Amino acid sequence: MATFVLIHGAADVGWYWHLVEAELRARGHDVVAPDLPCDDDSAGLTEYADTVVEAVGDREGLVVVGQSFGGFTAPLVAARLPTEVLVLLAGMVPSPGEAPGDWWDNTGYADAVREQAARDGGKTGSDDPFVSFLHDVPRPLAEEALRRGRDQSATPMGSPWPLDKWPDVPTRFVLCRDDRFFPADLFRRIVPERLGITPDEIPGSHCVALSRPKQVADLLVSYTTG
Repeated sequence: MATFVLIHGAADVGWYWHLVEAELRARGHDVVAPDLPCDDDSAGLTEYADTVVEAVGDREGLVVVGQSFGGFTAPLVAARLPTEVLVLLAGMVPSPGEAPGDWWDNTGYADAVREQAARDGGKTGSDDPFVSFLHDVPRPLAEEALRRGRDQSATPMGSPWPLDKWPDVPTRFVLCRDDRFFPADLFRRIVPERLGITPDEIPGSHCVALSRPKQVADLLVSYTTG
């Protein structure tokens, strides 16, 4: 049995993972999916990691998964707890000392969005969350996800990522081919550059844990068996 530590993205809640959690529990695994203090202006990345570490407690066999902005927190947790696999799911890949607010320019994010938007008629980068984030999520579920969203404090954005190197933990990256927030070509470029690995690719939007929970769970479980 593995313990999957599921870390949500910006302005979100642990509920984001509830369908994946059900799939993992049905396979006999344990799951921890805490709410990060993302709406607390006194909390930065260290406090985000503290929240996850406290929620994990003395559990073992950890698979730490960070989605989207959770990519800045997941490695901090993996550096502090005995972790078997670290997974980023459409996750931001930080470099040592890089502030989250600088990540966008450093990775060429805006150019990647413009290039993909030119191919898909402006759907990528749309201001409509049902188009840019949730386009393959059933509408009632998408509406519930938006209802549960929270404010995102700017506090973590200006502080350097505190690790001086990537944790010495086996790392996998899951790229969502239909992601209209983080274009697939962006991660096809920066994941090999920053992590030295090739991303695994699955169909789905940025919110793939809501649109394809079984496929996400299957892939996560496969990482526990090498």
